[in-house]
Amino acid sequence: ITFDDGPIPEVTPFVLDCLKEYEAKATFFCIGDNVRKHPDVYRRVLDEGHSVGNHTFNHLRGWNTDDKVYLENYDRCRNYVKSNLFRPPYGRIRKSQVAKLKDLNPEMEIIMWDILSGDFDPKMKPQKCLRKIVDKTCPGSIVVFHDSLKASLILKDVLPKALEFWKKKGYTFEAL
Repeated sequence: ITFDDGPIPEVTPFVLDCLKEYEAKATFFCIGDNVRKHPDVYRRVLDEGHSVGNHTFNHLRGWNTDDKVYLENYDRCRNYVKSNLFRPPYGRIRKSQVAKLKDLNPEMEIIMWDILSGDFDPKMKPQKCLRKIVDKTCPGSIVVFHDSLKASLILKDVLPKALEFWKKKGYTFEAL
């Protein structure tokens, strides 16, 4: 299980409480500015044994951002998030940006997903979100949720139900 866009005090602690209840580990792709603003929430993510990844400092859209600006934003996030894992916001990045990021950090590993929960979509109904993710999950899946205000209503409804479903199926949850 992965989470994008946090950490924020309004949502991330809820996520951490759910993960603890189901003995689940996850990977949080953090926005550097959120880590800067909420270091205590970020520290809790780490203290509870979850892994973290870089999600740029300001959640930049790769295809719409100059390569130099994108690279600087990624690098700025590295001041706050110590990880070689990277997830491009919106799942969009240019090949030229990948090459330049690899030059900057040869150990960087881009992590995408195979199941996008859609929890950020205000038109998505929680039941549809839940059905979508549980129907498509298989061993080894990488599911992405969002620990953000935009996703919080759906996330708070769906995450505990999904964890319960997966636990009953015998799945285990590991950080990347």
